[in-house]
Amino acid sequence: MASNTLPRKVDYSALRTNQGFIISLLVLAFVADTWWLVAFVALVMLVGTAVTGAALFKRIYRHVLRPVGLVKPDVVTDNPEPHNFAQGLGGAFLAGSTASLLLGAPLVGWALAWVVIALAALNLFGGFCVGCFLYYQLNKLGTPGFAYAPQDANVLPGRQPRKAA
Repeated sequence: MASNTLPRKVDYSALRTNQGFIISLLVLAFVADTWWLVAFVALVMLVGTAVTGAALFKRIYRHVLRPVGLVKPDVVTDNPEPHNFAQGLGGAFLAGSTASLLLGAPLVGWALAWVVIALAALNLFGGFCVGCFLYYQLNKLGTPGFAYAPQDANVLPGRQPRKAA
């Protein structure tokens, strides 16, 4: 089993901002019945996965919301790779959603979009990242490319670590 346990940091406020944008824009896309907005969110997620510095919603957090004090940093010891994997998985689901909507299968397209909404909401409001959990399970199985084990053995893989009181 591949493992790397060097202490690393993740700003959970950036992740929550990202999830908030994803949920809001996808619900808006559903209400307005606009496939292009689903495609936009998919593109943002996939580009942000491939080039982490280009993650648009996280950049809005970093360059607008945090500097003006609307959102405060919440930096914890964690691995960024599982979160990046989860975002890529969500982006892939939304790419499938977009394709389905364009090919005349709206039931499949909106179902895929709602899966992403539900999983982002579970992470945002419940603190459990299903994509992170999958990443850590693949790490546990020794799957190539999934090199990082959970930083804190006391935290359920995929569950957001909490700051000590």
